[in-house]
Amino acid sequence: MTASALSEASERGLPEEVVPETARGLRHGWLAATLAVLAGVAAVAWHATRYGHWIVDDAAITFSYSRSLADGLGPVLQPGAPPVEGFSDPTWMVLLALGKLAGLFDHGLLFGIPDYVLFPKLLGLLFTAGILILCHVVARQVLPRHAWAATLAVGLTLATIPSFVIWVVSGLENSLFAFAVLGLATVLFTAVRKERTLSWKVAVAAGVIVAFAALTRPEGLIYAGAYPIVLLFGVRRAGFWISFRYAVLSIVAFAVPFGAYVAWRHSEFGGRLLANPSVAKKQGLPDLMSVIRPGTLALYAGVAAVVVLAAVAIWALKKAPWRRSLVALLTPFALGVIAFGVMVPDWMAQFRFATPVWVLGVLAGTLSFAELLRTVKVRWRAVASVVVVAAAIPSLVGFVQQSDEFIKSPTVPACLIADRFGRGFNTYADMLGLKQASLLLPDLGGSSMTSRLQLVDMAGLVNAPIADLTHDDNIAGLRDYVFDTVKPTFIHSWGPWAGGNGISLDPRIDRDYYPIFIYPGPGLRNGDWVRKDAVTDLAKLQAVQHYAATTMMDVEAYRFGNGLDDCGPTLEPGQTIPPRAS
Repeated sequence: MTASALSEASERGLPEEVVPETARGLRHGWLAATLAVLAGVAAVAWHATRYGHWIVDDAAITFSYSRSLADGLGPVLQPGAPPVEGFSDPTWMVLLALGKLAGLFDHGLLFGIPDYVLFPKLLGLLFTAGILILCHVVARQVLPRHAWAATLAVGLTLATIPSFVIWVVSGLENSLFAFAVLGLATVLFTAVRKERTLSWKVAVAAGVIVAFAALTRPEGLIYAGAYPIVLLFGVRRAGFWISFRYAVLSIVAFAVPFGAYVAWRHSEFGGRLLANPSVAKKQGLPDLMSVIRPGTLALYAGVAAVVVLAAVAIWALKKAPWRRSLVALLTPFALGVIAFGVMVPDWMAQFRFATPVWVLGVLAGTLSFAELLRTVKVRWRAVASVVVVAAAIPSLVGFVQQSDEFIKSPTVPACLIADRFGRGFNTYADMLGLKQASLLLPDLGGSSMTSRLQLVDMAGLVNAPIADLTHDDNIAGLRDYVFDTVKPTFIHSWGPWAGGNGISLDPRIDRDYYPIFIYPGPGLRNGDWVRKDAVTDLAKLQAVQHYAATTMMDVEAYRFGNGLDDCGPTLEPGQTIPPRAS
């Protein structure tokens, strides 16, 4: 290293190894980092190919809102629908809308693949690259010569975790949310490493990033505590009041943009302070299960691997020269675990709410293990490596099983809903000669992308009155609202909904509706119905009933058996499925 470089390193308070010896070394370092990031993304993408063209139906709800936003209709599910905040991911919705305006989304085929499949998945991989770049930024501060190796290890490890890969390419906002949370962790880690936590730039950056995270996922709010908690560890050195002032500044930096959105929400959505899905899901205060629930993540990841990595992290918290920075990294990790425990349990498979936990946990574990290898003698490096590999084997076996199970039964594909309830009920309406009609059903993703009918959300995610009734546990009032106020032309109920709201069991459904199709077999009654006053020709009703029992059941069976397929080049309102040839 040259004398001038040594002098500069000394003046900046950096260790000598942080300063590259030559421009060639710098170039090689960036090349290695770039290749490490690309290799990690490629590994995630390769794993993602196992899940084909699957997009989860909940993602298609946001797709519909982004379509309306891009078309200048405002935040509505369908043209002419009232404004209801049925989405929980405004930032992701805006990105999709921009993709539509750019001709990359909701237009047709893109490189031979439907763009409603390819574009969200590419966005997921793009933010996966962003995640790995941030991992390299963190790793370079403590492993300057081997940051590329740590980045590669993080990328390859994340690529083995089905929960991470599945939800990154699901069409939902998981990758963007994890990127935002890791961005916050990177700011905090760097600030502690450089002794700059008491800085207005750090305080403001932390607050703004948290606001972005909270506008990407509702639980992003919890990360507003990350910067104040990190400051808490430095109170004795800096004093309470100065730390308190910077914590307040960070909260203000968060509150201004997020508060502006809440004010817009209150104005736009009839006085709502919470997104409609939050009301419908009845998020409550923490309980005993909130403490127990995170244990399911340890079981999923593998108890042996979690115990070993936890032990390594504890060692690093005691021995690593950068242990205070590690606290800054583990703080948002702990908050993510708490958020996972506190949130209403998600019915979807593969731990949809755990994406930031996987990212932060893998990064912290990788850096801690690298520090252990750098510190201990050679013989103990071999022992530590063997222990880690042995602990990882059960996890890898479990991950393969989890992936195989998901492939056999993927969480509600958007194309199942688009075909069965969007295109299928469009065909019902056409066969009955109905120009205007409405449909009550519990699945609003693919159906909202393809239906020409006015949709009414049985689950309440995009329907404010039903959300309020569900929140208040007023199920009798919900049924009264459906049968006496909404009076939908069509009703569909399946799975747990008969027992959940009793609509398909209410005597008024027999009084006011003809059955189109009733699912056979034991259990509560579910199926499709049409209002009697919408049927002007019983012969047409019989044709619809035959169509439902043949074509629609074939479609349903195909979609359940082939949940990883797409459903054509486009998803457009009014599309139908012709009757099967006899």
